[in-house]
Amino acid sequence: MKKVKVGTRSVVPSKIVCVGRNYVEHIDELGNEIPENLVIFLKPNSAISEELQSFHEESLHYEGELCFLFEKGRFSAVAFGLDLTKRDLQSRLKVKGLPWERAKAFDGSAVFSPFVPIAAVHPSLALELAIDGGQMQAGDISLMMYKPDTILAEISTFMTLEDGDIVMTGTPKGVGMIKAGEVFTGKVMQEGRVITEGRWRAR
Repeated sequence: MKKVKVGTRSVVPSKIVCVGRNYVEHIDELGNEIPENLVIFLKPNSAISEELQSFHEESLHYEGELCFLFEKGRFSAVAFGLDLTKRDLQSRLKVKGLPWERAKAFDGSAVFSPFVPIAAVHPSLALELAIDGGQMQAGDISLMMYKPDTILAEISTFMTLEDGDIVMTGTPKGVGMIKAGEVFTGKVMQEGRVITEGRWRAR
């Protein structure tokens, strides 16, 4: 089973619960409709990777996200995460009204910075993603249609979260294709200060 770093510990998530279409400007950039309810899909433990792929049967797209670790009934840690997507395949599946898992839940489709313990979800939490030093994505909790506490409450109405599970809360605008050799730097900030950072060279 794949693990993630949480402070000085290693944790094995049983699953990753992902929120789609949670930032209005990202919904607009992909030409999607604003959903009436929270959009949720899953990635398995096998999706977790320390390497950033640029290709898996087709070219992959990146989506930077604020990600939370669930423990003891609450979000106990935060990280920057990349939700890797087979965009062409996802588009074909959406047209047919089929599930997204083939485009979202493949092996290596979830990459995380180290998780940092938090006492609570601070309203100033924000993310930034730079590629080769140029900022591509930036967003914070205030831009989310569904805030982390609302997401947790909604998930809990129909699904059991196990200690160590990860919740990815959606991506702001600025998604795009990954090119081999590019260097990705993802940061999480609280009150303007970087609290965790991940750096990956796409392969």
